[in-house]
Amino acid sequence: MSANSGLGLHEGSQLARVAASGLERSCTPQRFGDRLRLAPGPEELERIEARFHGNGFSPHRHDTYALGLTLHGVQTFRYRGIARFSQPGQVIVLHPDELHDGAAGTEDGLVYRMIYVPPALIGAVEAHRSALPFAPDPVVSDDALAGALSELLSDLDHAPAALMMDDVMVRIAAGLARQARAPRRAVGAPARAAVLAACALLREQCTETVSSEALEAATGLDRYDLARQFRRLTGTSPHRYQIMRRLDLARRALRGGRPLALAAAEAGFADQAHLTRHFRKAFGMTPGHWLRLHRG
Repeated sequence: MSANSGLGLHEGSQLARVAASGLERSCTPQRFGDRLRLAPGPEELERIEARFHGNGFSPHRHDTYALGLTLHGVQTFRYRGIARFSQPGQVIVLHPDELHDGAAGTEDGLVYRMIYVPPALIGAVEAHRSALPFAPDPVVSDDALAGALSELLSDLDHAPAALMMDDVMVRIAAGLARQARAPRRAVGAPARAAVLAACALLREQCTETVSSEALEAATGLDRYDLARQFRRLTGTSPHRYQIMRRLDLARRALRGGRPLALAAAEAGFADQAHLTRHFRKAFGMTPGHWLRLHRG
């Protein structure tokens, strides 16, 4: 499916191809080692470049949209029980909380760039009018979406300008809506407010145990209705949302030089084994491997 919102079909396609091909040329190495590169920018919008050979990630799940461009090689992964393949020029669209892995499909290795978009940003663009858009195909050809991603991923040395981000997020939200084939159910204002209140409480108290009773008191919804509405608007559960906020704290501590045991304790995990288990489930590798790739 090719879409070029705001431009003529030929002009939009040409612009997206030029942007994507320029990004591909600038990031395609002859020989390279395995590495993860984290770009500067707002904490809520993580951008990375990954370079690896063989199996890069074991099965794991994010609580964000994972949107990316394959730049070199063939990216292969299992998603919703089916083997998928992405080649240069194609867009990867992974829905929050969907299990997937990642590997290089050839001996030449793989280079790709990815942006992790919190569902709350997509909801803010759409004013939370409906449930999250779900793209059934994780590998798509969408020139307008590729062009929007290229703008955010072409420069990993600097944080994106706020005004540029505003525009690109509108285009990304439109791209996700285009790829969502099924009708999306409307979400009422009380449910939206309840989910936002739950997210705020879980963020503020992410290192503590938050009870169902506390969430009911903060949101005005019973625990089962909250669980339903929470997943419709965030793509995941309150429990997973809180675990991911703890992992955010742990990753910042590890990158700052904290020992694993101390990072685990400061982020609210029982011990380093507890942190490692959740880290692997969320990112497809151990904390030690993750750190080595970032330092490579």
